[in-house]
Amino acid sequence: MNSIEVKNLKRIYRATIGVIRRTVKEVIAVDDISFEIKEGELFGLLGPNGAGKTTTVKVLATLLIPNAGEVKVNGLDVVKDANEVRKHIGFIFGGERGLYWRLSGVDNLRYFASLYHVDPEVSKKRIPYLLELVGLKGRGNERVQGYSRGMKQRLHVARTLLHDPDILFLDEPTIGLDPVGAREFREVIRDLQSEKKTILLTTHYMFEADSLCDRVAVIDKGLIVAMDTPSALKRHVSDLSVVEVETFGVAPKVVDQIRELSFVDAVSVRDQGQRQLILVQTPLGAEAVPAVMSALNGMRVGRVTVREPTLEDAYVRLVGGKE
Repeated sequence: MNSIEVKNLKRIYRATIGVIRRTVKEVIAVDDISFEIKEGELFGLLGPNGAGKTTTVKVLATLLIPNAGEVKVNGLDVVKDANEVRKHIGFIFGGERGLYWRLSGVDNLRYFASLYHVDPEVSKKRIPYLLELVGLKGRGNERVQGYSRGMKQRLHVARTLLHDPDILFLDEPTIGLDPVGAREFREVIRDLQSEKKTILLTTHYMFEADSLCDRVAVIDKGLIVAMDTPSALKRHVSDLSVVEVETFGVAPKVVDQIRELSFVDAVSVRDQGQRQLILVQTPLGAEAVPAVMSALNGMRVGRVTVREPTLEDAYVRLVGGKE
């Protein structure tokens, strides 16, 4: 049984440009996409900034009306049955907004429980359970202003679960969290999945999608360019190896020179503070190293390694390639 069904979804924004001669420009945020999410599945939506991830989630959560297509949540139309859909869903944005910092965690949950029309006797029992579920047991009576960012995000989860929704939309929930907080939050997501919740997760972090998601859809420029399990997506790059070169500063023209090499499938650069990591996808493996190093002639280079591809490399190939 499918919890979510999206058929030919299209969403267009209209932006006004100019000061004197004002013109209206149409921006297609989501362009005729279709997918289904099974009951109890953790489904990942991956894509660069502006790809259409958040727009898709907002349509599913009844926050935006689609321009075309049909979207159903638990068999209910998100436009015609919006009020009924909201009883079945919970929505979590990345960030710290949406909480009252001068109140304690418990008082925040009591307030939101009243907004969700949760019976006071039910919320009295459910709030301690949720605080324990998200790892805030013993911290509920503290003011939220004293919480770390990770604790605030976990309280967001508890707030979202007050009315016990069947379906959760997590829109980049670990963005801005430190590594420890992000790891702890991913454990919370695993706990939610063990409760048979249907979860749609948008994320920029490939390793996060790889470790959490049952299936993943890659969206780019409003279009779904691939959809499968993480392991199946990795097979898209099974014919490649990845040459990693650590540099201390790299010019865009140098990256373009590497990209133009005939045996290079894709190139990306990962910033690591004062260092950069150039990732070159190629079927040649170690044989490609001399030519890559030649293109970096005169640059200060650190370690050079050749490894097997990951889900992130599959993502780069799908949305980057040699463009």
